[in-house]
Amino acid sequence: MRFISYYDAQGCIRPAAIPGDPQAPDAWAVDLSHPSLAARFSDLPDNLAGWVEHGLADIARRVDAINVDEDARLALTSLRLAAPLPRPGKIIGAAFNYHDALAERNMTAPPEPVIFVKSGRTVIGPNQPILVSPASGDVTYEAELAVIIGTAALHVPRERAMDHVAAYAIFNDVSATTLVKADGGFVRGKNQPASGPFGPWMVMAEDVDDPYALDIRLEIGTRVLQQSTTGGMVFDIAALIEYASARMPLDPGDVIATGTPAGVAGMHTPPAWLKPGDTVSITIDGLGQLTNPVAAGNQRS
Repeated sequence: MRFISYYDAQGCIRPAAIPGDPQAPDAWAVDLSHPSLAARFSDLPDNLAGWVEHGLADIARRVDAINVDEDARLALTSLRLAAPLPRPGKIIGAAFNYHDALAERNMTAPPEPVIFVKSGRTVIGPNQPILVSPASGDVTYEAELAVIIGTAALHVPRERAMDHVAAYAIFNDVSATTLVKADGGFVRGKNQPASGPFGPWMVMAEDVDDPYALDIRLEIGTRVLQQSTTGGMVFDIAALIEYASARMPLDPGDVIATGTPAGVAGMHTPPAWLKPGDTVSITIDGLGQLTNPVAAGNQRS
């Protein structure tokens, strides 16, 4: 089952579930706060982060067990989507985590994961603009598989790591390459405003048969700039959870961005740095398509 956050008529962000195929012409989401369902689902929080902590599998089971009245159905094409988790607690990114990207740069694989933290306040949703500022210098896209943590994890061995995964989604780790190089670190270059496109929805972990067999494709306009598969990770999801949870607590609703494959902006001739007017689309098998325009940001860095 898929889960979304959307803007209602008053501009408030609300959660919903998509029981069927979101690509179908008549696709719909179910409003669990609708009067016909409110009593049955009164124990649920009013946001998707709360649903993650409650347990997506339980919600999916309960939704599958009911007949949803037409009045409680929301036409998916009529909804303005927010990021599934508009303010994740934290985003843990993995650098240098794809074999093809390392080969492209003639780099050897690191002996252990290289991680950094990206603020949840960088997150934007589908169709919201990525902001690039002249003060940030060269800015690249990074198509990534996002892992959403469902239960608290601290010092978790890899054998139990996947038990903590609630869902998967698409993430674009937009990065100010100039600032990363200038600083010799990731903090500033990874934490520019509106640099974390996330969505369009979350897919429950049980519905992803193999997270290492998903094709990844990134396009700007009609130009394909990244095309790879999640099978190319250097450190798999379990290894990333084990490593990160040994260094910080992972909480429900945290996101692990698992790294990007070959084809980032600086590796193209000419370089494909993001610029206002671009439109970036990322597609990952079974997870949908995340599309964002690029617009000019302010001068702060």
